[in-house]
Amino acid sequence: MRRAVAGGCALGLAAGWNLANAGAVAQPLADAYGVGLATVGLFTTALFVTHLAMQIPAGRASDRFGPRLVGFCGLATIAVFSAVALIAHDTALALSMRALTGVGTGLSFIAGSAYVRAQGGSPFAQGLFGGVGLAGGGVALAVVPQVESWVGWRAPFLTALCVALAGLLLLAVGPADAPRPFRRAARSASGGIVRDTRLYPLAALYAASLGLSIVIGNWVVTLLHRDGGVDKGTAAAIGALTLALGIVTRPLGGWILLVHPAWVRRAVGSSLLAAALGTILLLTARPGPAAAGAVLVGLAAGIPFAPAFTGAALTRPDAQAAAVGFVNGAASVVVLVGTPLVGITFSLPGGGRTGFAVVAALWLAAFLVLPSAARLGASTAAPRSRSG
Repeated sequence: MRRAVAGGCALGLAAGWNLANAGAVAQPLADAYGVGLATVGLFTTALFVTHLAMQIPAGRASDRFGPRLVGFCGLATIAVFSAVALIAHDTALALSMRALTGVGTGLSFIAGSAYVRAQGGSPFAQGLFGGVGLAGGGVALAVVPQVESWVGWRAPFLTALCVALAGLLLLAVGPADAPRPFRRAARSASGGIVRDTRLYPLAALYAASLGLSIVIGNWVVTLLHRDGGVDKGTAAAIGALTLALGIVTRPLGGWILLVHPAWVRRAVGSSLLAAALGTILLLTARPGPAAAGAVLVGLAAGIPFAPAFTGAALTRPDAQAAAVGFVNGAASVVVLVGTPLVGITFSLPGGGRTGFAVVAALWLAAFLVLPSAARLGASTAAPRSRSG
């Protein structure tokens, strides 16, 4: 089981790293490529277009062929196209390689979640997987700016290549997929995922918890450095907290669901309110309040992960990975749309603070449509059915 969780976490880490590695050095990339910050935002958008498109297909593939095999394909895809992006600082090349890398991140993240679950992982194990995945983005925010000082514009792509290769080694020593003969019923069921309205409240919750935290992570360093005058190292350290702290609270959300399921709805609701407050503190762009805000966002964003994914799997036991893919895809939509829009706000009179104020309002909107405790998985704290 430990090797399975390690392999799943490696998949989550590789996916999470690529969510924030370009945003971590947005201004240096803009200078190197000779483009504006909004165009650099498209480096993340391009990845999320294909990442989003792969969510349900990755779930179906995991249900059919096994998540470990799909995970291998995802990591290999990330490695290959990150390597190609190192060839030259050409905007068209970067955008196309980021889009193709998104295929790999989509496969990797959904396969990682399914792999942990298929090997018998509890909500806590699922939360640990999610925590490492979210922390990958946070670590990227801290590490990539330092690597950029050594290798320049290649830093996001070189670090993504190294993380993917390390992930392939960890997954190689993990347990094999259990035999899973393909069933037409499962294929038909997964085809109705988008029409299943029971999944929509979970999708809205996860769209806020992951989607908004990634939008913040992609621009918080730029907000602090450009609008607040905070030095790059301090800004990177503060920004990293918005994603890295999820490694603590994503497992915590799984533990609450497993041990105290009656508390889960209150915990998730409180996390959304805390994230809204943290975002307001970030938009001050001053080191002290911003650091406190980053801690709040980082801790709060992790709580909903295990309830959202467990709830999706319980809602559709006939197509668990596909249901999780749909819920995860909602977060990808938020990142896809929100990242460039917040980037555009840096050219407005109020700077990036305007975009961050809108993000704070969206956290509150998510609180208003909070799913019931039963929909969050409280009725069955530890689902043991295998994905697919």
